Amino acid sequence: MALQPHDQTRTPEHPSTGVAARRWRGGWRPSYQPEAYVFLLPSLIGFLLFTVLPVLGALVLSFVNWNLLSPPKFVGVANYVELLTRDAIFRTVFGNTLFFTITVVPLQLALGLLLAVALNRPMRGLTIYRTIYFMPVVTTIVAAALVFQWMFNRDFGIISAAIWKLGEWTGVPLTPPDWLNSTTWARWAVVILTLWKNIGFTIVIYLAALQAVPQDLYDAADVDGATAWQRFRNVTVPMVSPTTFFLLVIQMIGAFQLFSEAFVMTNGGPAQATMTIVYYIYQNAFQFGRMGKAAAIAWILFAFIFACTFVQTRLQRRWVHYEAGEG
Repeated sequence: MALQPHDQTRTPEHPSTGVAARRWRGGWRPSYQPEAYVFLLPSLIGFLLFTVLPVLGALVLSFVNWNLLSPPKFVGVANYVELLTRDAIFRTVFGNTLFFTITVVPLQLALGLLLAVALNRPMRGLTIYRTIYFMPVVTTIVAAALVFQWMFNRDFGIISAAIWKLGEWTGVPLTPPDWLNSTTWARWAVVILTLWKNIGFTIVIYLAALQAVPQDLYDAADVDGATAWQRFRNVTVPMVSPTTFFLLVIQMIGAFQLFSEAFVMTNGGPAQATMTIVYYIYQNAFQFGRMGKAAAIAWILFAFIFACTFVQTRLQRRWVHYEAGEG
């Protein structure tokens, strides 16, 4: 006789797993014990206290004006209306953030994949090369930004010295740009620092994906007379596309939250050319005491990241190729 959903009668162990189970609408359901929730309770309490409550608190703050000293004043959606219609600085920092996202993410994915392919071949000193590429990932971003700030100095930075020396060798007068005082070049200085800092992570993830590609596919391509570029385009790229999708999502989220690089190296300048959304959140909250406005910016950023991630998740069905049994 089949058991009904409310029937708590114990059944024998599942024939394939050996786990005590109940019959539940024609399927097998594990018999959960209360002890499991006791072990989950510490993590659940921490999640509620340090994630859920702060998020809900930020949502409440976005509807008030509060400077941390006077009592909060409810203003409804006024903070959002101001940001979206009257705040010219918000439009500037939003554009800066988009610039960093559409430059850093594609460059990081492309360079990371190419370097991973190069490092996936047998060569002498391969472990040393992989370590060198990954070292920036574990380097403190503040220390790295200060070093790059010196390197990009127009008068005595090593990059400017290299450009001057190149001009002497070629006989062509070359003048290095004023990297950190130019609204154009300061952005690219931040992009270069970000690429140097994070590309090692991309390489490591791609290396793991490349080593999982079956060698039989490359052998079949060789038999068909495929060139190196054709093997890369028709075998490597499709086979690592799930990894590319994963990196695309997390790196897009990271680019939208870029802060330390611009804060340390350029201080958001010159003329707000490198100020990002997260930098603007920090400025409003801790420099100007506009906690409500800062919370509203954070929620707008969350909504935009969520929308971009949702669109990417929908579009990935068109270009991400999963092996049989995946996806």
